[in-house]
Amino acid sequence: MLSVKAVNQFYGQNHTLWDIDLELHRGQCNCLIGRNGVGKTTLVNCIMGHLPVKSGSVTWQSANEEPQNLLALPVETRALMGIGYVPQGRQIFSQMSVDENLQIALMAGRNKTRRIPTQVYDLFPVLKAMGARKAGELDEHQQQQLAISRALVLEPELLILDEPTQRTSEAMEANMGNIIHRLNRDLGLTLLLVGHKLPFIRSVADRFWLMDGGRNVAQGTMAQLDDNLVKTYLSV
Repeated sequence: MLSVKAVNQFYGQNHTLWDIDLELHRGQCNCLIGRNGVGKTTLVNCIMGHLPVKSGSVTWQSANEEPQNLLALPVETRALMGIGYVPQGRQIFSQMSVDENLQIALMAGRNKTRRIPTQVYDLFPVLKAMGARKAGELDEHQQQQLAISRALVLEPELLILDEPTQRTSEAMEANMGNIIHRLNRDLGLTLLLVGHKLPFIRSVADRFWLMDGGRNVAQGTMAQLDDNLVKTYLSV
């Protein structure tokens, strides 16, 4: 589905990603983990086209289509191909209403009906009730729901969530876990979660890719994320 091979990236003279590999398979809930500052968001920005790649390849294969080289395509095309992205910090339009935020996403997407998909309000009924309210007036959990809904309006096959539990309480974290299970198991979305909160990651993900210092250091099933890896690369 998504294949990242030997990707290198630089900020000026600073080598930030070193021969990164990442392979996502359809239907799985994957996680990209590591301490803060190891290059996780940088890699996602390379996948989405927000940062240039010095060398390597990023290949996307939509359902029933031939593989395509993402690096040859502009940023806006990647969302239209079926890759949804909820960035860290959400980036909603705070002065616009909830409905307006969703409509803007709808106009930019590949949804030909120009209607909000029913699963958006099935997942987040509070957004329908708050449609006329300014997005900036929502609490943090509701804003995160809106950010995810904006991505779902594009009807993605892959959804990338960068730090979906940032600044959340334990109760909100548990609710986000339920949302992720529904997205993956009920709606059949492939997911890539970016984060470092290990208990949350263990509760939702099938596979992990572990980064440190801009490099791949381990990958596997969640059962293979053992105490030695946690102590070496995730403990503060």
